[in-house]
Amino acid sequence: MNKKKLLHKSTESFLIFSVIILLIAAPVFYFISQWLYIYETEEVLLMHKGAFVKESHSNFTEKDIKLWNKYNRDVMIVPDMGVKKDSIVGVIMYDSIAEADEPFRIIYSPVKINGKKYTYTERINLLEMEGMVFSVAAMFLVIIIILLIGIILLSKITSAKLWKPFYNTLDQIHDFEIDKNKAPHFTPTDIDEFDRLNKSLDLLIEKNTAIYKSQREFIENAAHELQTPLTLFQTKIETLSQLDLNEEQSNLVGSISNDVSRLNRLNKNLLLLSKIDNEIYFDKSPIVINNYIEKHLDFFTEQAASKSIAIKTDFRFSLKITANPTLTEVLINNLFLNAIRHNKKDGSIIVTTLENELIFQNTGVKAPLDTKKLFNRFSKSNPSSQGSGLGLAIVKKIAEANNWKIKYTFDQDLHCFSIRF
Repeated sequence: MNKKKLLHKSTESFLIFSVIILLIAAPVFYFISQWLYIYETEEVLLMHKGAFVKESHSNFTEKDIKLWNKYNRDVMIVPDMGVKKDSIVGVIMYDSIAEADEPFRIIYSPVKINGKKYTYTERINLLEMEGMVFSVAAMFLVIIIILLIGIILLSKITSAKLWKPFYNTLDQIHDFEIDKNKAPHFTPTDIDEFDRLNKSLDLLIEKNTAIYKSQREFIENAAHELQTPLTLFQTKIETLSQLDLNEEQSNLVGSISNDVSRLNRLNKNLLLLSKIDNEIYFDKSPIVINNYIEKHLDFFTEQAASKSIAIKTDFRFSLKITANPTLTEVLINNLFLNAIRHNKKDGSIIVTTLENELIFQNTGVKAPLDTKKLFNRFSKSNPSSQGSGLGLAIVKKIAEANNWKIKYTFDQDLHCFSIRF
């Protein structure tokens, strides 16, 4: 769905309203102007007739009337037409000068000359009125359009300036990351609503940042505190396993040892996440991904042997990056172990290096994974898995810390994880 900006939305509504008003006002203005012109024309006709009656035309002879009609094209004195009172009508008639049919307004009025009844007629051409009204209407439209454009531009400029603090706040909130120490600094504004919004956001960010730091410190401290007793526990279990135990006792000790090992890995992963959050791994150096994979391929092959998983490498390019060696090692190890742990028996793993991309493809369940939860901490696609649920979360965290792009796809029954450097 295409979303519109607030300024565009308000301007669009104003523009639609203006166009509707313009479309209604233009014809209304035209018809009112036309009616006013006809009204004024009729007033002129009545005034001319009144002036004719008041002037000394009452002693006109037949000869005078003929001369009058000869030299007055639009005002004529004709024999009585039976008109009892002033009557004004609109007609279309031929105009010899224009040589075309044109609209006229004609008055028929009874007059007496030398005691004889006549009819006074006068006509006024309305065609000039049509042109004048059209010109006025066109001028009106041009003025209104210029006015509307000016109002819209002024409104847009004013609104942009007025809403600038809001957009500044929006941009800073968009760029804000709670795991960074850089808090947003909102632009001071004299608009009460924006000022209240900024203060509320400041308070909200302050509270959530404090909660986040408290949680992070708790995890880090807990992981540190647990590491020592876990190590001692593991050592004592190893000592216990060396004693002369029967089969049941040996199985029990082995099960406890596996559980403690998982707990130890989980604790180390939590410590690793805490260190990444605190940006402890800041030193970087050139690394050739191909070399590291080849160097440790035997180890990963051994890990995959229990499921008879075949590992294939497709090194199309020598992939060189600049990164922290420890984090890069953790990234590759977790991708390998994830591909092994969630694979099927007699499955396969394909590792591909492109010019700036590392791709892991593996067989497994024949359905795509839930991408919404895939990289979340303690989220597992397979609940029975022996993993900690932190492997892919750590991969994503390392990628984010280095501004790398991580992507998951499912194609041709292969689960694909790609890291673009």
